[in-house]
Amino acid sequence: MPLHSVNDQAPSYWHRNLLVCLFGSFTTFLAMTVILPFLPLYVQQLGAVGKTTIAQWSGVAYGATFFTAGIIAPFWGHLGDRYGRKPMLLRASLGMTLTMGLMGCVTTVWQLIALRFLAGLAAGYSSGATIMIAAQAPKERSAWALGLLSSGVMAGNLAGPLVGGLFPHLIGIRMTFVGASLLIFVTFLVTVLLVQETPVTQKKAPTSKKKWSEIPNKTLVIVMLSTGMLLMMANMSIEPIITLYIRTFAPASSVTFIAGLVMSAAALGSILSASWLGHLADKIGANRVVIGSLAVAGLLLIPQAFVTSGWQLIALRFLMGIALGGLIPCIIAVVRHNVPNHAVGTVLGYTISAQYAGQVIGPLLGGFMGGHVSMRSVFLITSVLLLVSAFGNWCLSQHRSRSHHS
Repeated sequence: MPLHSVNDQAPSYWHRNLLVCLFGSFTTFLAMTVILPFLPLYVQQLGAVGKTTIAQWSGVAYGATFFTAGIIAPFWGHLGDRYGRKPMLLRASLGMTLTMGLMGCVTTVWQLIALRFLAGLAAGYSSGATIMIAAQAPKERSAWALGLLSSGVMAGNLAGPLVGGLFPHLIGIRMTFVGASLLIFVTFLVTVLLVQETPVTQKKAPTSKKKWSEIPNKTLVIVMLSTGMLLMMANMSIEPIITLYIRTFAPASSVTFIAGLVMSAAALGSILSASWLGHLADKIGANRVVIGSLAVAGLLLIPQAFVTSGWQLIALRFLMGIALGGLIPCIIAVVRHNVPNHAVGTVLGYTISAQYAGQVIGPLLGGFMGGHVSMRSVFLITSVLLLVSAFGNWCLSQHRSRSHHS
């Protein structure tokens, strides 16, 4: 049976915590992605020479944060189970404040990369916020709350590159880092003053093996982890080939403009749908929303392989973003309600790591298939992966339904 005890007695302050976590998730993801538009220019300023060298070091510097953040997420989740979620939010926001500010002071590429690695180790505000809200929100509103929180993350992802494209021209690259650092420091202060949490009673922490053994439905949790990874793979698989793909049917003068709109369209669709799909999941069940969203997104990928204009691709990516917007909140809600209270942080940490893995595997798969097979194959293979995932979730749902009635 699912484990709901923590949500049956939701604390009165969970709504205020949600608003603070929404703001904090937005600001931290904005800071993590603000570097995107000017990163190659900054790497060049720090001494890299030649297009190939600049591109390689830019890729390493950008990916370093997400790589280490994915690895460390279960550890921070475990500490959150033991010492509380609020200390993890304070650790993450203060750590990001320091590393972002120092990035504006580096003098070599190696220093920048080292700080990007440290930023990933220090990061985790949004994952800590997700775990806190998953644990505190009442069961009947958990998917909606997580959907709203997910909208803040996606809004930060969308706003970061826009801010990074504008502010360096106004205040310079180094001061842009300082500005991002100050914004996260505001998040730290707001978290200190406004976030509430019942003190955690210090007990001997169970081992990860013991926590796993206490999960009643391990298969469901594994399927949810795999689904989260496939979702991020689907979102990120077209990143390496999108500009080249658009070049095959759009005028050269508008390729980059259309590419920007295509990348933003999916994020905008997800922002608009995340809380609504979460609310729907609270009414009809998160499993149903997961299956339906995967199926619709998988079908929407097929016509993307055969578009003949930029606006067709923009519209299809927007619709796909709407379909996928509620998936992560629903996945987290399903995991949360099938994990004992003392293990929620650790297991949701693994869920977040799986999503980061999808962010890494997706571009690698898309780049390989686009370069060695065809660019259309990227959309079609991703479609197959999502449809297979939808079918797998449906089969599991049917099996659980039969087991429940027998």
